[in-house]
Amino acid sequence: MDLLSAKISESELEVMRVLWEAGEPLPVTKLRQELGRRKGWEATTVKTLITRLLSKGVLEQEKRKVFFYRPLVSEREYNDWAARDLVDRLFRGSAKDLVATLVKSEGLSREDIEELRAMFRMED
Repeated sequence: MDLLSAKISESELEVMRVLWEAGEPLPVTKLRQELGRRKGWEATTVKTLITRLLSKGVLEQEKRKVFFYRPLVSEREYNDWAARDLVDRLFRGSAKDLVATLVKSEGLSREDIEELRAMFRMED
């Protein structure tokens, strides 16, 4: 995915989450307030993160009376990309090895495993 060729940091991801949850473009003041409340970040920190996201091409800025921001990547698109990236980097492209690791390390509950089985059965 071209928009995600530049990785999004954990801090930048927090900005994206606020925008995804809002479901509409937000003014910079609302972003600052929400990230200040959630993370205790100062306005300068939020401004820096917005600038980085704009330069990575995953955020769009629109000038109204003030600047409004909206994500150019959906949360689902990002999660799909991040999952594939994780599998590629840590498991050499093998999703099966990821699942095996989760099962062996007790990262999946019995209920999780049953839900996965049901999903696989639906695929047939």
